[in-house]
Amino acid sequence: MQSIKILTSTAAPLPLPNIDTDQIIPKQFLKRIERTGYEDFLFYDWRRIQEGPDAGKPDPGFVLNKPDYSGAQILLAERNFGCGSSREHAAWAIAQFGFRAVIAPSFADIFFSNAGKNGIILAALSEAEVQTLLQRSTANPKHRITINLEAQTVSDDQGFLANFPIDPFRKHCLLNGLDDIGLTLLHEDKLNAFESQRRHAFWLDPKPQNA
Repeated sequence: MQSIKILTSTAAPLPLPNIDTDQIIPKQFLKRIERTGYEDFLFYDWRRIQEGPDAGKPDPGFVLNKPDYSGAQILLAERNFGCGSSREHAAWAIAQFGFRAVIAPSFADIFFSNAGKNGIILAALSEAEVQTLLQRSTANPKHRITINLEAQTVSDDQGFLANFPIDPFRKHCLLNGLDDIGLTLLHEDKLNAFESQRRHAFWLDPKPQNA
């Protein structure tokens, strides 16, 4: 997992509440056994025209299809982002599409946990603060936002400044690029010592042929 301390980027505005995980990554893509390649399925239905002769083609009106927002690493949304089922695929799709942070007034609990384990900063700001950022990024796709994880602030070049809360352990993991595997490997020496001692104590290693 890549560490992150300060992120400055344009933002893709998605001014909707209660965006659930089935919209973030529809259920038909959960059958895949890989953990990569989910970026193509992020907001799959919303990114495509649903009816008429152009059904299935990219919807030019959806924010992620607009060239002006290409490369945005911050996603802006309204309250209760990530509600619905607990699928970790939602966090995979968001991260693999290129988003490193989501700003919203609130997040569903399980999605909040999954996102942190996949290197995504979730910055919860007030409704009014989020609306300010949504309006600015909608009016100007080049509007840039800075998230300072160490200081726990969100700012822009128009004087906006707000603080967001974050659990100290999650903050530590994001700053140092530690997922569950990375945390485990911090204790690699102790794990190796335990395995060696256990093999010896329980005779788990094959005995020499001449023993």
